[in-house]
Amino acid sequence: MPLIIESHDSLPYIDVPPSPTSLAAASSLVAAELSPSEPSTPHPSLSAAYSPSYPPGMDAEHARLAAGAPKEPGTGVDLARYEALDAPADGSDIAAWRAALQAAYTSSAHLSTRLTNLSLLEKFGKNAWLVSNAQLEAELRAIEAELAAAKAEVEAVEAARRDSQARVKGEVDILGVTWREGVARVVRTEAAVEGLRREVLERRRSMATSGTALS
Repeated sequence: MPLIIESHDSLPYIDVPPSPTSLAAASSLVAAELSPSEPSTPHPSLSAAYSPSYPPGMDAEHARLAAGAPKEPGTGVDLARYEALDAPADGSDIAAWRAALQAAYTSSAHLSTRLTNLSLLEKFGKNAWLVSNAQLEAELRAIEAELAAAKAEVEAVEAARRDSQARVKGEVDILGVTWREGVARVVRTEAAVEGLRREVLERRRSMATSGTALS
């Protein structure tokens, strides 16, 4: 998608609007001067696009999810440790009971942390959400104020340009009429001179034919 998607024809307030053919010819000349990458190349004053960087393991996981590949056994987060636990069967050895106890500790720590987070969310979540909304609204108002100021500046420039052109419109019209009359007089003079030249040539030709000299 090209970056240049619109143009503001703010200059010719008093000039005659150009014809579609003239606009097409001017656009073709402008396009011939631009490089092929010019319409899509960002302006140098724009900041570079943000590109996030992740650890290699997260990049590999993103690639796996994008490809739709299944998770390899033994990798990723084991969600089974947070599920309800069953006691080892009767007669199990000490290692099985120790593994069950470690899993119980993990599940208890997870549930305790989750309960703390839910309690904090219930107590402070509403206010935090309202404060976040207020901050976003303040940023939006600031951006809208900047946009309104920019629009007002553009309108002021256009109004000043329109007024300056309107003040000289009469003079420009008179100069245009004078120029056209001067060109017309030059053309009529050249036509009269060409007529006289042809008349002189014709008289010389006729005199040369009759043998008389041109006085």
